This record gives sequence, structure tokens and C-alpha cells, in this order.
Amino acid sequence: MSTILCYRGRTVTTGDLETIRALLKAHPAASRRAFSQRLCEHWDWRQPNGTLRDMVCRSLLLVLHRAEHICLPEVRHRPPNNAIVRRRPPPVAVDRSPLEQDLRALRPVELLAVRRTPLEG
Repeated sequence: MSTILCYRGRTVTTGDLETIRALLKAHPAASRRAFSQRLCEHWDWRQPNGTLRDMVCRSLLLVLHRAEHICLPEVRHRPPNNAIVRRRPPPVAVDRSPLEQDLRALRPVELLAVRRTPLEG
């Protein structure tokens, strides 16, 4: 079987394309998301933590679709683009006055990651 492409560590062969086409034919009403999950289960394509590599599989399917190797079902739902409607947060006042003391006097310095914590505000 000849190699069609290599995508994120997975080599896609002509046999894989036949499998994808057969699954698409067997499940014509499946959404792209549902289909990628079925394909991951069929291939047992999983992340090291055991979850299906669903997003990587969707990307692979889109690459194959754009290269016209397969024909995916139409997109059913386009989520809104929140970047367009998002309001800018108010500016934060930052004290920019220079520190005029020895760095040792500032100890202990502590750096905290606040992303996705109650401290993120």
C-alpha cells in the first residue's frame, strides 16, 4: 500500500483511505465530530492518557478532504466568533515607578501562574 501522507505521526496509506471511505459510506448521517470519533475507535488512535485523538483526527480528515482524497459531510454548526463581539477589558493601572533598593530586599519573590484560577480576573 502506498503512503498518501504522514500527519502528526500517523502514516495514511491507500488502505486507510479505503477504510475511511467505507466508514463514511456506512455512516452517511454522522457529523464530522461523530465520524472522527468512530474512526479513532476503529483505528484505536489514542493519546498517551487513553483518550481518543479526536481533534487530531478531525484535522487529518480536513486535510484529506481539502486534498480531495475523501468527501466529508457538510459542516452542521459554525460557532460564533467571540473575538468579534468580545468587549475590551478596562485598562489596568500599573505602577511604573522604579525600584530604588537592592534586589535582596525584595525577597522572597514569588511567581504564580494565575491562568484558569480564581486569581485570574
